Amino acid sequence: MSATFDYLFDHTISRQWRGFLGALAEEFEAQIGRAELRQLMHRVGSRFADARPLPQCDSTADLAHALNVLWRDSEWGFVELADEREYLSIVHYCAPLPAFGESALAWTPAFLEGAYQHWLSGLGAQGLAISQASELSSDGAVEFRLARTATR
Repeated sequence: MSATFDYLFDHTISRQWRGFLGALAEEFEAQIGRAELRQLMHRVGSRFADARPLPQCDSTADLAHALNVLWRDSEWGFVELADEREYLSIVHYCAPLPAFGESALAWTPAFLEGAYQHWLSGLGAQGLAISQASELSSDGAVEFRLARTATR
């Protein structure tokens, strides 16, 4: 990761939780496969979002503002939204996911995926699905996309 993100991570993630979260992630990985861990974290994200409903949002700017208020209050970074032709881009910055350890980055972003899916479905995004579009980058960003679900 970038030196800036490493510095911020080191100074914002409580030291009391780092060892615990790392050990928890290692035990999860020893007992549960990565696909199942992604499903678990998706459900955890959905529960998180259910406990923190968003207000009605009439625009992408309103949605970004509502999400950023929530993430700021939770100390979980911030988000940028962009309306693209085929999808809504959701780039989440500075989530404390690295606290679980490097290998857990394969499944911990599903927490955010589940939260975004829950919120956007609640705001009327029926028939649309959130999917992770990138790995966590060196600047602490991970992209998700809201798009139509594939039909067969």
